[in-house]
Amino acid sequence: MIVENNVPLQPYNSFGIVARAQNLVRIASEADVAELRADPRWRDAPRFVLGGGSNIVLTGDVKPLVLKVEIKGLRLVEETPRAWIVEAGAGEIWHDAVQWMLEHGYPGLENLALIPGTVGGAPVQNIGAYGVELQDRFDSLDAIDLDTGRGFTLDAAQCAFGYRDSVFKHVRSGPNDFGLSGRALITRVRFRLPKPWKAVVGYLDLERKMEETGNFTPSATDVFDWVCAIRRAKLPDWRVLGNAGSFFKNPTVTPEQCADIIARDPKIVHYPMDDGSIKLAAGWLIDACGWKGKSVGNAGVYERQALVLVNRGGLENPVTGGEVMTLAKAIQTSVYERFGIRLEPEPVVV
Repeated sequence: MIVENNVPLQPYNSFGIVARAQNLVRIASEADVAELRADPRWRDAPRFVLGGGSNIVLTGDVKPLVLKVEIKGLRLVEETPRAWIVEAGAGEIWHDAVQWMLEHGYPGLENLALIPGTVGGAPVQNIGAYGVELQDRFDSLDAIDLDTGRGFTLDAAQCAFGYRDSVFKHVRSGPNDFGLSGRALITRVRFRLPKPWKAVVGYLDLERKMEETGNFTPSATDVFDWVCAIRRAKLPDWRVLGNAGSFFKNPTVTPEQCADIIARDPKIVHYPMDDGSIKLAAGWLIDACGWKGKSVGNAGVYERQALVLVNRGGLENPVTGGEVMTLAKAIQTSVYERFGIRLEPEPVVV
């Protein structure tokens, strides 16, 4: 185990924000965590777990010890008449893992193709796209309690998945609270991929692809290719134009609130939910407030999708975390003043 000092974090966050880690250690196995805890210099040091850096906004240098998760590995754990159980190391690139599973005959995650980040970050955020959420394909995960050094396993119920939420995003506030933010390092994730496979194509953009192609019985590879094409057309490649993906969660409102908004803005994009609430498209709300294409310093709103904030300064004059958050707060104010809705950011602000 080597603890690196004064490490640039610009390559490790998809926004491309310039920041440094005072100290950083690469975690390639569970043994690295054990070795770290055995070292009296680092056993009780504050820690920050870093995966793919695709869902964070760095507002300055990171003082806690950065644990850069780089645990690899992909394998079929079990096959039953009802499902394939596939395990991936937390440090695997998410899209690469999805593609590997598809190529090896384990479909089910194709709707989540091309989402940036690593496998370990997926359950933290309960990532979702095009009609599928991680919790729909989740089996279990392994993690290490950084306070005690003990390994543990969680199933879906114990992860307390919600919309872009999980137990890993909540801080423990009492002895009976199971919040794991800052306490757990995810090492491996297992997926339950149902058999027989069935295409999930109820999402509007995928329905359009079926109409365009005349293919109404797509294979998993077809869905994968369609999702990749849709995302590339709508969203910027973070390696070319820094961003953290969708910056705000789609808010939910009551049917009465939605009816009130529709009376004033009939074109608002909205989706009925199973629990009776209505989900509104945050990108539409932001666009309606005139933010698409606008900038604050080097932080901008993407021209093709108002839900995405981007780094307009590139590598030479990169955006700062302060500029990103100033723009985000201005957007939140605009949306609240017009619609009475408070947008909640998806990324973690560090």
